[in-house]
Amino acid sequence: MKKIVSIVGARPQFIKASRVCRQLRDNGFREVLVHTGQHYDLNMSDIFFAELGIPQPDYHLGVGSASHGKQTGDMLSSIEQILLREKPDLVLVYGDTNSTLAGSLAASKIHVPVAHVEAGLRSYNKSMPEEVNRVVTDHVSDILFCPTEISINNLVKEGFDNPVNGGKLIDRDDPAVGPGSAMPLVANVGDVMYDIAVSMCEMVNPGSVLERFGLAKNKYILVTIHRAENTDNPDNLRIIWEALGEIARAGINVFFPLHPRTRKAFMENSIPLDTETNIQCAEPVSYSEMLVLESNASGIITDSGGVQKEGFFFRVPCIIPRNETEWVELVESGWNILTGIDREKIAGTAIGLARGTGPGDWHPYYGDGHAVDRIVTILKGLD
Repeated sequence: MKKIVSIVGARPQFIKASRVCRQLRDNGFREVLVHTGQHYDLNMSDIFFAELGIPQPDYHLGVGSASHGKQTGDMLSSIEQILLREKPDLVLVYGDTNSTLAGSLAASKIHVPVAHVEAGLRSYNKSMPEEVNRVVTDHVSDILFCPTEISINNLVKEGFDNPVNGGKLIDRDDPAVGPGSAMPLVANVGDVMYDIAVSMCEMVNPGSVLERFGLAKNKYILVTIHRAENTDNPDNLRIIWEALGEIARAGINVFFPLHPRTRKAFMENSIPLDTETNIQCAEPVSYSEMLVLESNASGIITDSGGVQKEGFFFRVPCIIPRNETEWVELVESGWNILTGIDREKIAGTAIGLARGTGPGDWHPYYGDGHAVDRIVTILKGLD
């Protein structure tokens, strides 16, 4: 297995791919990087490539924003052409976006093996586009790189019957897979995001970031809202904003970097963003800045799956204004709190976190920081 086409299109995928791309190339793989352009805003795309040291894409599809069907269809057609031209040994996809779905479908239709990083996650709510994307991608994949034992168990329930090492975290130096391994191959490698987040946070001066935004450690609530279920629902958006107002009126600073989709939704629904003195709305921040903001907050309000995990990496609780999450272990452990779209629950929980009430024990659910090593070792063994 010498030639791999990697497909990315959104910020979480840029982050996950950064370390994997580097190690694939360092280990002699010929990697062709395809950027679908699903995130087309400069602050959401190009800046991450520069900051994370990701190689410039070999192909940039530039699909931009569109309905789910059109966006996925445009990507599917373009990716198929690239695969027919490049003739790779494997297609590598990440997470649960439309780029993930399009890449995995295009490859499977022309019989190119698919490897899925962050396989096995389930929210069990198929009204979420991400849930459909991740289920379909897993079921057309040949290699499923899972981040946790729970994700392994989800796949076993769906009929995958050959998890390596019984689904336990495999040894990164001897993954016990190689030529002739049964397919689909299901392996618990740990979480790529954990590898990257912890190492990058150690490289940044937190004081300078907090000073830039006028924040103090453990003296603010960080907010990130971007999912369509919230941004496309005016009632949800208003309730979340009202909850933030309650938190601000309790004397707690709120820092809210706005995803372009979120800012547009506020404007279209005539929800003013300058009515609360303790709420600071900002432009999107870089990945390293976001890690600093997460690790120094007293709590985080987010509908992002990635931010939920990152908060946990840094032992900062998250409030999730959704009815379910793919990271069920964090809710069950008490670190993350599902509030639904409930103004009183969102505000009350955040105020409690700001005043020092939080969870206790912390568990290493996501491996030991060597997920990328395991992924590359497995791919080399299948050569």
